[in-house]
Amino acid sequence: MVADESCHCGCALATWAEGDIRNPVGIIGCGSHLPPRVVSNEEVAAAAGVTASWIEERTGIRSRRFAHEDLAASDLAAIACEEALEDAGISASDVSVIVVATSTPDSPQPPTACVLQHRIGAHRAAAFDVNAVCSGFVFALDVARRMVDSGGFALVVGVDLYSRIIDPADRRTAVLFGDGAGAVVLGPSATGSIHGVRLASFGAHQDLIRVPAGGSRIPPSKESLLSGEHYFQMNGRAVREFVKQEVPPAVQDFIGHLPVNAAAVKHFIPHQANQVMLRELVTELGLPNVRMHETVAEFGNTGAASIPVTLAAARNEIQRGDDVLLTAFGGGMAMGLALVRW
Repeated sequence: MVADESCHCGCALATWAEGDIRNPVGIIGCGSHLPPRVVSNEEVAAAAGVTASWIEERTGIRSRRFAHEDLAASDLAAIACEEALEDAGISASDVSVIVVATSTPDSPQPPTACVLQHRIGAHRAAAFDVNAVCSGFVFALDVARRMVDSGGFALVVGVDLYSRIIDPADRRTAVLFGDGAGAVVLGPSATGSIHGVRLASFGAHQDLIRVPAGGSRIPPSKESLLSGEHYFQMNGRAVREFVKQEVPPAVQDFIGHLPVNAAAVKHFIPHQANQVMLRELVTELGLPNVRMHETVAEFGNTGAASIPVTLAAARNEIQRGDDVLLTAFGGGMAMGLALVRW
């Protein structure tokens, strides 16, 4: 089903997409990889012109991970995929689809998913990237589940190395982001399933989060480098208002259209943007028995990786049959919601 949504002033802002697939597809394995280098608040605070306590008070973040300078997105993703495949009990040769969600690919071309496919030996798999910034994993999840609804296995990966595109002097972004990768295996499941997915794009707010240069609009040049247009930019205050205004009603409407009572949702895994913001958000969702899982204090905001990283961290606390709500929001602006039966 596709329907137009409007903002509060009546302007068309978003396109929602949701629907059912033919056969039950569930998450049958998950994995993650965080680089070993721990970067403290003290380290990033000095360059950003703030204090370590300032960062923790406003974001709840205490540390993040940065990848070694000779590593790229596919390197982190490969380790996460290997863990997910082992958890699922299948080999890379069993995989028929690889979808990588990232806004920090190895390079503009080829797709990072193709580099990953070769790296892990998934030679039977079709492989491609999607970019919905921090919502990318949920977008990729929906694409992949539709591609394997008649059988087979898919790897869905979220990976970002924001350390590569952050201006260390920009306190609005430098204190928030880290590097990481997470992956899940989708396949036929006798008990688990994906109840539904809802995707939304709010293009009127495209300027809230962006990297201006490096594409066809502003190609890479000495001038764009000198002006800092290749760095990640974010209007944090406006993003927070967007999340506060748009996410709670979207979640309530989404759950209301599924054959699941809000009281039955036990686990909430949101995009790990800012701990202070998330703890305010969870109280507005109308989910009385939900438990929110967090990794943001330890790993920071890992972009498209944050939901699968947090899912991997929480997997031993989720029981078979539990309903898990995944909620992503990020640049575009984009939003992705998924309800998963474990």
